Amino acid sequence: MGKESGLKERYSRQMLFAPIGEEGQRKLLESTVCIIGMGALGTVLANHLVRSGVGRVRMVDRDYVEPSNLQRQMLFDEADAAEALPKVVAARNKLQRINSEIELEAVFTDVTPANVLELIQDVDLVLDGTDNFQTRFLLNDACFSKRVPFVYGGAVSSRGMSAVFIPGVTPCLRCFIQSADAGGQTCDTVGVISPIVDIVASYQAVEALKYLSGAAEARRDSLLTLDIWHNQYYAMKLGKPREACPCCGLKQYPALREEEATLLSLCGRDSIQISGHEPFDLALWHQRLSPAVRNTKVNDYLLRATLPEGERLVLFADGRLLVQGTDDPARAKTLVARYIGS
Repeated sequence: MGKESGLKERYSRQMLFAPIGEEGQRKLLESTVCIIGMGALGTVLANHLVRSGVGRVRMVDRDYVEPSNLQRQMLFDEADAAEALPKVVAARNKLQRINSEIELEAVFTDVTPANVLELIQDVDLVLDGTDNFQTRFLLNDACFSKRVPFVYGGAVSSRGMSAVFIPGVTPCLRCFIQSADAGGQTCDTVGVISPIVDIVASYQAVEALKYLSGAAEARRDSLLTLDIWHNQYYAMKLGKPREACPCCGLKQYPALREEEATLLSLCGRDSIQISGHEPFDLALWHQRLSPAVRNTKVNDYLLRATLPEGERLVLFADGRLLVQGTDDPARAKTLVARYIGS
């Protein structure tokens, strides 16, 4: 009785909204979603869905909180940045204080062809909080191969895009954007204002609420594009899948067959990520590196240090490395070999 009355009190205003009601609210509480990317879009998505009562929320991200994130990534604060907490951990800590009844899963990892199917297993919906088309195509192919709906969103500068892709019902992302290089500009190269992030993620969140609460007839059947600075808004009907689409047409799912890259240039971030190393014992590596580096910061998840050459080296417990301050793969490998070894 107490739990029932608590449910009605917490979600009372949402249940008064007739298209959701009590039945829709119960469906939300029984649902599981996966948010890939816990930066600007992801934090807004998680905030909305946790407050709305989606029962289980899995959050996946490879990055940690930095001061530059605080302008638009709404779940983080200065303490998170000072501690260099993984974004998924900082988000979970904040969201647990907002709604302790929701099951929150924080997965601190890079999304790759090797793990993406496991990450989206047993979920009702996948939400895109990423910042690059390479990962979006991977999510798109994984979702369509497993017939899991995928809510796409992107924001840069003052522009945003969003669409809902449902296997067997709508086209997929590849039907509209054929190349992973199509993104061009990023938040790290041309900037972004926070209102566009909130708007795009809110469009994504409301489509998630429609789908999860059983209101399929209310789904927006268009690819939405908008520019809030120049007051432009356009919605293009999704139409039918392209017969030649390698994903929803030919069902080849090319991103799932790609080999996992051991070296990745993070577009616009002046950083090189290197994977494939065995897991790092961070306390041991802190001892090893401290005599040779400066400004070291270590926690349970990563070790960060400034190198004498000027770049910054980040070691993650799962075996990833990040060299910040260069976009040259050869230099990044040289620095890693110098301080970590082959």
